[in-house]
Amino acid sequence: QVQLVESGGGLVQAGGSLRLSCAASGLTFSSFTMGWFRQAPGKEREFVAAITWSQTTIYADSVKGRFTISRDNAKNTVYLSMDNLKSEDTAVYYCAAKRKLRISYDYWGQGTQVTVSS
Repeated sequence: QVQLVESGGGLVQAGGSLRLSCAASGLTFSSFTMGWFRQAPGKEREFVAAITWSQTTIYADSVKGRFTISRDNAKNTVYLSMDNLKSEDTAVYYCAAKRKLRISYDYWGQGTQVTVSS
């Protein structure tokens, strides 16, 4: 049974930082692309960042230069470091896992709330 458990969300002032973690179990973590998505109230879920099994990273334009995705295969964990947070970053952040060569993500976490106060 695959589980993705996010943590690290919370309330932060604009300009501040947070680091989200996603602990994975029940899958061969090192073989999966891991991604972060977010969904703000009244909006559709959107892509934030992803990191492949080979450590290639990709970011949404809205977070480039402010967010950093990384992974620790020994701990089956993916991280999202968020700096210079803005009020528009307020959302529920979801971790997701995708097998190699797949277009869509196979597994999703329950999400963690990030609220940025201005």
